Amino acid sequence: MTTPFLHHALTASAAAAGSAVLLLAAAGGASAHVGVTPDKTDAGSYALLTFGIPHGCDTSPTTKVAITLPQELNDAQPTVNPNWTAEKVTEQFAEPRKLPDGSSITKRTSQIVYTAKTPLSPELRDALVLSVHLPETAGTTLHFPTLQTCESGQTDWSQIAADGQDPHDLKTPAPSITITGAAGGDGHGASAHGTEQAAAVTDSGADVRSWTGLAAGMGGLVLGGAALFRSRGGRRAPVQDTAGKGPAVNQ
Repeated sequence: MTTPFLHHALTASAAAAGSAVLLLAAAGGASAHVGVTPDKTDAGSYALLTFGIPHGCDTSPTTKVAITLPQELNDAQPTVNPNWTAEKVTEQFAEPRKLPDGSSITKRTSQIVYTAKTPLSPELRDALVLSVHLPETAGTTLHFPTLQTCESGQTDWSQIAADGQDPHDLKTPAPSITITGAAGGDGHGASAHGTEQAAAVTDSGADVRSWTGLAAGMGGLVLGGAALFRSRGGRRAPVQDTAGKGPAVNQ
């Protein structure tokens, strides 16, 4: 026979476990593609762009990741990642390009190529961080076509949604960000400093660890509910001393 307390404990534990499963499933779906997460999107600011590499080409380990910079960017500074080597690929202009400050450049960084020192297992993920100076025009969407090369095969994350098309319908969408209105200050912010870049690399797996911690916490809730039920169920009601000479005694 199920007591009211047991029914409540089992219901709460089942609900918690179900929520954990749904959240973990959502996390897995969100990390299925190579994507980019900016620490800021303010027009004219210096931002850290974190590219998540969640899996290989099907079941093949990743050996190289080539990130193409949009035409709106002239350079990007790779943050050191001990698992990869980074190389800048330059593009020479047919004619000098004039910058907003009046100066001109004859070439730009068109691509950042990361090569894995040890192939990245498809069961693991890593994060590659670039420091960039964002354009001044709010509303601009920047796309970063990314070619993921594996020991067997490649995945070209370069699809861009057409006008009116839902980006979620794309099979291999290019990572992208949209520039927002400029914030106060000089736009440089703390992102230009190496200490924050190092922090971004250190915390690159924080999302995975947070979901793992959530699952562990939900599991603890289930076990805690069961333990509480056992402690309640093992305690018997007090028995009054029939002689009336002493207090009630627990058996």
